[in-house]
Amino acid sequence: MHVIIETPRLLLRPLVAGDLDDLGQLYADPDVRRYFPDGTLDREATRDELEWFANGDNPGFPELGLWAAIDRQTGVFVGRCGLLRWEIDGREETEIAYMIARRFWRRGLGGEAANALVRHGFDRLGLRRLIALIHPENLASMRTAEKAGLAFERMVQFEGGAARLYSIRNLARSA
Repeated sequence: MHVIIETPRLLLRPLVAGDLDDLGQLYADPDVRRYFPDGTLDREATRDELEWFANGDNPGFPELGLWAAIDRQTGVFVGRCGLLRWEIDGREETEIAYMIARRFWRRGLGGEAANALVRHGFDRLGLRRLIALIHPENLASMRTAEKAGLAFERMVQFEGGAARLYSIRNLARSA
C-alpha cells in the first residue's frame, strides 16, 4: 500500500476501487454532506468521483488529489482528505480538504489530517500558500481550519454559492 501521509492515528493513501462502499456511505450521509452544494451522492456519482481521483485529475501535480483516511490501528476507512487545485478569482490555489465519517467525529481526526495536509503541502511540495473553502455555516470545519493555522481571508463565490476562504502562507517560502 502506497502511503502518502502518516499521522499518529491516520494513514492517507490513494483511493482505490475497493473504497467504493466506504466512500459511498460517507457521501450518502446527509450530516456529512450538509454543507456541500450537491448534497449527498448516490453510488453512481460516488463511483464517478472515485474513478476521477483514482486516475489522477491533477496533471503536473501527482502529489495532489483526494485520498482515503485510514485508522492506523484498525485499518478502518474513516474519511477522505487531500489537496485539490482550484482557480479562485483568476488565481491558482491549492485547497486542503477533509471529510470524516460521522461515527469518527469529535475525536480530532479532521484536525490531525488538516495539520498533516498543511505540513505536506509546505514541507514536501514546497507550496507557498494553502486555502480551505468552507460553507459560511460550517462552524466545525472553520475550527478545524483554524487549528491547522489557517485564518479567514475573505468571502468568495465557489461552485454556485458563497464560501469562506481561509488561507495560510508558507513563511519559509515567502521571502
